[in-house]
Amino acid sequence: MNFHRLRHVSERAELGEEREAIFAVTIPEQNGSFRKLCSALGDRSVTEFNYRYAGGPEAHVFVGIQLRAGRVERDVIAKELRDAGYPVLDLTGNDLALIHARYMVGGRASGLERERLLRFDFPERPGALRRFLELMSPDWAITLFHYRNHGAALGRVLAGIAVPEADYEAFEQYLEDLAYPYVAETDNEAYRTFLR
Repeated sequence: MNFHRLRHVSERAELGEEREAIFAVTIPEQNGSFRKLCSALGDRSVTEFNYRYAGGPEAHVFVGIQLRAGRVERDVIAKELRDAGYPVLDLTGNDLALIHARYMVGGRASGLERERLLRFDFPERPGALRRFLELMSPDWAITLFHYRNHGAALGRVLAGIAVPEADYEAFEQYLEDLAYPYVAETDNEAYRTFLR
């Protein structure tokens, strides 16, 4: 048993014990939509976010949420999201989504010449994602977002952000104000090969 297999077993146990819900949520493909979705989720513990810009009027976000009250809470969350105007698909029991699709959300995106790709270490505490989004200029678009909580003190996040050239200095200030450790990955060969 290695750590990769142990993580898989742990994830399956979380779902089997109804301690995690997995949803596909449709949001408008426009600046600020991700922030609004996070606000609609409130202070719930998010275990996973996967998103990649694909063009068109809508975006599909893969969302994992920690549950404390099992199926009842899962149904409440789905209803709250629908009441807020989001089309929601509950994927909690969908093996294809859980085993494969969660890692394949997105892919390449064209027309993103201004995309900056960064790897962050988010502190695993309530409000860390909200801080990331609220400090960000509403003129910048999130083009890629991948986060999975594995129970560590730090959450590993990969984020693509489209920043106009005129805002490069403001973007550097944003990173300084955010104060989350990060690594710039825009020139990484894996990114250029598979995601750009």
